[in-house]
Formats: sequence, C-alpha cells, structure tokens
Amino acid sequence: MARIAHVEILMVDLPPAVTRVDAIQSFVSQETPIVRITDAEGAVGTGYSYTIGTGGPAVISLLERTLAPRLIGREAEEIEGIWRDLLFATHATAVGAITSLALAAVDTALWDLRCRRAGLPLWRMAGGAKESVPLYTTEGGWLHLPAEALAEDAAEMKGRGFAGAKLKIGKPSIAEDRARLARVRDAVGEDFHLMVDANQAFDLAEALRRADMLAETGIHWFEEPMPADDVGAHAVLAARSRVPVAVGESLYSLSQFKDYLTQGAASVVQADVARIGGITPWLKAAHLAEGFSVPVCPHFLMELHVSLVCAVPNAPMLEYIPQLDAITSSRLDIREGRAHPPDAPGLGIEWDWNTIRARIVHGSHHCIGGGETHAAHGHGHRAEV
Repeated sequence: MARIAHVEILMVDLPPAVTRVDAIQSFVSQETPIVRITDAEGAVGTGYSYTIGTGGPAVISLLERTLAPRLIGREAEEIEGIWRDLLFATHATAVGAITSLALAAVDTALWDLRCRRAGLPLWRMAGGAKESVPLYTTEGGWLHLPAEALAEDAAEMKGRGFAGAKLKIGKPSIAEDRARLARVRDAVGEDFHLMVDANQAFDLAEALRRADMLAETGIHWFEEPMPADDVGAHAVLAARSRVPVAVGESLYSLSQFKDYLTQGAASVVQADVARIGGITPWLKAAHLAEGFSVPVCPHFLMELHVSLVCAVPNAPMLEYIPQLDAITSSRLDIREGRAHPPDAPGLGIEWDWNTIRARIVHGSHHCIGGGETHAAHGHGHRAEV
C-alpha cells in the first residue's frame, strides 16, 4: 500500500459524434471531468465521470476545493473508507448529481490505481463473473430519426450479432410511437430484443396507456417512463404493465435503488457508475438487485461498464453508445455482438493524453498535493496549471 501524494483534476468537452435527441432534450455536449491520483510510489490511477452539457464546472469546483484535498495522505487502498469520508464531507450537498459525479471521478481513479498495483483488470478484481456480455445498441434509436432509419440501423446491428436495440419514444401521439416501433419490429423479427426509453416524459396515466401499446409490440423493457423521484407511480405502473419497467440512470444513491426494489417498482436496474457515485456503490447496487432477482443493465459509459457487468452475475446486456473515442486509443472489444472486458490492469482504458491536454476546458485544470498533516484538515497545496 502507499499513501496518496498528488491529485490532478481537469475536464474536457466531447460533442457527440451523432445527433442525439430524446423526448425531453438534445445532447450537444459531454463534459468529462477526469481525475488522476498518484501515490507515494509513483503509481497512477485515472477516473472520470460526465455530464450532458451542464454542471461540469460545479463538479470540478467540488473536486478541487473539497474532495481532492482530503485525499492527500490517505492510504489509496482504503477505498471504502475514503468514499465514506468524502460522502460525509459533502453531506450537505448529497444526495445529488453534482456530488455523485464528483465522487465517481475519485472512486473510479482509486479502483484503477488498485487494479494497476495488483496487476489485475477491473472485471476480475471486482468479481470476475463472466468473460463477455451481449450488446444492445441505442446509438441508432434517437427520437428525431425517421422510422426507416431506425429499422435499417436495428437490422444492421442484428446482422452484427447484437442482442437488441433501444428506441426513444415520446412522440405527441401513441399512434406515431406505435408505427415507428412496428416498422422496426417488421425489420428485425421477433427474435431480437427491442427496448424503449421515454426519458421521464410521461405522467402515470400516459405511461399506463403507452405500456399497453408497448406490450402489443413485444417490447423487452419500458425505460424511465416517468420522473425518477416518483417511486409510488412506478410501483403502480410496474404492477399493471405487461412490459418490465427499467429505471436507474437518474438515481444517485444506493438507498434510492433500495426504495425501488422493496416497492417492486423496477424490473430492471440501470445503475450508472458516474451518477451513483463510483464503482464502490455501483457494485452494491448490482448485488442488491441480485438479491431481488432483478437484472442490472447499466446506463451509458460502456467503456467502463463493460468491466462491471462482467464482474457480476446478474448483468445480461451492455448498452452500446461510444463516449470516449475522441480521447482514447482503445476501443470496446466486440466479437459477434458480444463485448469483452479489457484484460489490461486497471480500467483498461488507454487515454490519449496529448489530445486530452489539448482539449482541456479553460479554468478546469488543477493540481493538488501535500502531506499527511495538511490532509487531516482537508487542506493542501492547490495550484491551477
């Protein structure tokens, strides 16, 4: 073991390679905070999180002013203790997206450091349940695309061996959503999973109406039908819908997942490693879902989630949406529609540091270092680079 000696914080902005539109918004940006943690022996771990275009500077500020100084002098292997202490240090702003995203950047860096020091890939270090996982695609299912484009993309991905495709819904009328789904079903047949995602656009009455229509089309799950903070409405929908209800990308703590599971309000858990606060709580959410015989199919971040879904036994599919292509030299290992986790030690993400440093968002780059004495009080040397 070795104590943390230095923390580097920065952020890059990654515009999506394709236009992404759902029922409530259009994605024009992926702010990506990155944290590099160096221990006293010179080992380095890199972690990250993301926003979809707002809040990134607040995440950086929380990292720079509150979280990173508390890391200096801590034993890097004490990941659970560090996560708990940082959560307590931010208890006035938790539970919430900004705090969870900042915690995730730190926690994923610590897990990367741990795995690198041990010489093990993350998927083995965190459980090693399986060596590959089927993929489903979302990248060709955006709401602005015409039905023919949806059908062509889904058929292509089926031909590549993918297990399914997810389509955005939320057109003004049920009839329009029904027609789009029917066109895709005609193109791919019955032996291909189709999922839908409403991105919290409906109220309970409308979600119930759409669920009846979705059952007719053989939809595999109905994702984020309503605002995520309304557990009771999801419980009603889950009890009455013939289509499984999927939630999780907009939940920010283990306790929120507990509420959904104990009330029978979720049939699929979609914990997002960035939004729940890192690998440490993600694994807890996955194992909690396993106790309820509920699968975990995480949201986004496929480059990191591939290792986590292969670490646990109850993760049947991985979502395909590339995020990091512009700043990495590694790519998801896909063979016959299945994703294979990296075997390299750590997260297995090969960062392109020259590109990253050329794309740093102004004012987001900070280096923090100090000794044990300062760390106890949450202080340390801070300098913008």
